[in-house]
Amino acid sequence: MSSLSEKLMGQAAKADGASRIKQNSINALDQKRIATIKTAVLAEGDRIRAKYPILKHQDLIGLAILLFSMAGAVLTGWAYLEGVLAWYVTIPVIAIFLSFTHELEHDLIHYMYFRKNKFMHNLMMTLVWICRPSTINPWARRHLHLHHHKHSGTETDLEERAITNGERFTPLRLLMMFDLELSVVLRMFRIPKNRRLKMLMMGAAGNFPFASAFYIGWHAYVAYWAVEAAAWAVGYSVPWPAFVTPELVATANTVAVLIFAPNLLRSFSINFISSNMHYFGDIEDGNFVQQCQVLNSKWFIIPHLFCFNFGSTHGIHHFVVRDPFYIRQMTAKKAHEVMRANGVRFNDLGTFKRANRWSASEQGQQEAGYQAA
Repeated sequence: MSSLSEKLMGQAAKADGASRIKQNSINALDQKRIATIKTAVLAEGDRIRAKYPILKHQDLIGLAILLFSMAGAVLTGWAYLEGVLAWYVTIPVIAIFLSFTHELEHDLIHYMYFRKNKFMHNLMMTLVWICRPSTINPWARRHLHLHHHKHSGTETDLEERAITNGERFTPLRLLMMFDLELSVVLRMFRIPKNRRLKMLMMGAAGNFPFASAFYIGWHAYVAYWAVEAAAWAVGYSVPWPAFVTPELVATANTVAVLIFAPNLLRSFSINFISSNMHYFGDIEDGNFVQQCQVLNSKWFIIPHLFCFNFGSTHGIHHFVVRDPFYIRQMTAKKAHEVMRANGVRFNDLGTFKRANRWSASEQGQQEAGYQAA
């Protein structure tokens, strides 16, 4: 009887055949390392599935996690509105629930839930998008993400570059990770003039309608309080239009606690971890050993709380795509052992100084632009 890994991958989990990426440009040593890691992770995933038969109900597990996450976020919001929870508790708790939906979207992009049921698959895609209105259309992201798997860390990897992978680590980069709409605007100046309109149109299409509405509302909210703060500092009272009532401001504050802040906290955390665990620029195309490091240092506990331990387990996904996020957590111990023994880096904090380059010799490189995108 064929193993589950053979069924899902469409071929036997051979030491030299598990990758769909041509490995002609990958050095021979890393080709062997990749094969060793893939074989070990696939075997560990099969062992865990055999040990816990409930894992075979993958569609229902994914749906249950989604419903749990939505219910948790709604109930937390209700508790805030009823005065049970303070804003500083509400924001991180909702962000944690939203982090589950991000992982679900990523799995859905790889067709891990309801692969044979288009209605349920698309319903889940829609719901995870609604839960995180600051994100782009997940169907549009699918194209970017699958390309990311083929060419991670290269000039054409727009998914990672969009969240600042390859940039010099500056306060501006932190701001761009926090506010991706602002990041798009700032990046426009780096794109050749003849391509700016096309890129702007692509970005607008991907953000419509949820992210567009989210960032318009967020920027208006920030602008209002920035003006109020400046006016207060000089003892001036701003003559706002009649529609800017105390009730409207109170509603905006509530929206900030329940929608703006949790989404921005979650997205900053995943952008910070993801953009710094991926390498950029000077790696071999398709070389999984060089594409990612494992970030599981105690220094990253806080951002990991809001992105479901992404830095610790996402590198596993580059080697073996088939496993949903919760199984990657279960295989992590074994996977980390074999990854460490086969050249994958762990907690390479020098990446923050090297603009995410693999080699220290690239430390002086300028930050990546979009010229070759």
